[in-house]
Amino acid sequence: MNDDLSALGARIDRTNELLQRMLAEVAKTPSTHAIFVDAGYLYAAAGRLVAGTEDRRAFDLDAEGLIEALIDRARTIFADSRLLRVYWYDGARRRIHTAEQQSIAELPDVKVRLGNLNANNQQKGVDSLIRTDLESLARHRAISDAALLGGDEDLVSAVEAAQGYGARVHLWGIEAPEGRNQAEPLLWEVDSQRTFDLDFFKPYVSRRTATAYEATAARPTREDVRFVGAQIAAKWLAARGRESLVELLPGHPYLPGSVDQDLLVEAEGLLQYSLRGQADLRRALRDGFWEHLQAQY
Repeated sequence: MNDDLSALGARIDRTNELLQRMLAEVAKTPSTHAIFVDAGYLYAAAGRLVAGTEDRRAFDLDAEGLIEALIDRARTIFADSRLLRVYWYDGARRRIHTAEQQSIAELPDVKVRLGNLNANNQQKGVDSLIRTDLESLARHRAISDAALLGGDEDLVSAVEAAQGYGARVHLWGIEAPEGRNQAEPLLWEVDSQRTFDLDFFKPYVSRRTATAYEATAARPTREDVRFVGAQIAAKWLAARGRESLVELLPGHPYLPGSVDQDLLVEAEGLLQYSLRGQADLRRALRDGFWEHLQAQY
C-alpha cells in the first residue's frame, strides 16, 4: 500500500512539473496580433467621411499609406505584441486582382484575400473569408488579438468563432457623418471598440482632381526617388535631432503615419510627380529615407 501511494505521489509530482514547464513556456511566448480590413466597408465609410461619396471611382485611397498608419496605431494599442500581418479583404470579378489590389498584395506583411464581385458591384464571399481566417488563426493560437475594421452584421459569427478559441477581437470603425455605419449586434459581441475620425483618414483619401505636374512630368526612376528620400531624411534629422532618430529606429521598416505622410507630400513637391498608387516608388522613397538615417546612427 505504501509503495502504491509513493508511486502515485511520484506521478503527481511529475505531472505538476510538466504543467509548470508548460505554463512557463506559454508565459515566454510573445503575444501576436493581426489586422483584418474589410475593404468594402473601408472604401464606403472613408469615402463618405472625407470625399462625401461612396463611389470608388470618385476618389483616390492611398492604401499603402493607410495600411502603414493602421500598423502604427496597432503597435501603440498592442504595445507588448508583434504583428502577424494585415489581411485585406476585397471583391473582384472572377477573383482576379485589379492593378490596385495587386499593388496592395505586393506590400510587406499584407495578405490580400478576394471574394467575388457580382453584376451590381456587390461583394460576395468576403465575410466567409474573414470568418475562416479569424477562426483558423485563433484555433492554432497564431494570434491573441484581432483588430477588425468592418461593420457588417454578418461578421458576428467570425467574432464569435475567434473568441471561442480564446482570441480577443477589437472592432475598429470609421466615423460616420450621421448615425452609425456598424451593425449593433457586431458592436455588442466584440471585446473593445475604437473609432477613427476625419483627421485620421484625411491624409489618405482625396477627390480625383488632376494636378498640373501629373499631366506633364515623366515618371521618375526608383533611384531618383530613393535619392529624394535620403535628402528629406537629412533635412528631417537636422530639424529633429538624434533623440528623435533613436525613437524612430525600433519601428523599422515602418514609419509613424504622420512621418510617412509628411515624407510623401514633401517628396511629391520635390519630384513634381504624384506617388499615390505607386507602390514601388513609395518603397524606394522609404528605403532612401531609412538608409540615410541608419547610416547616421
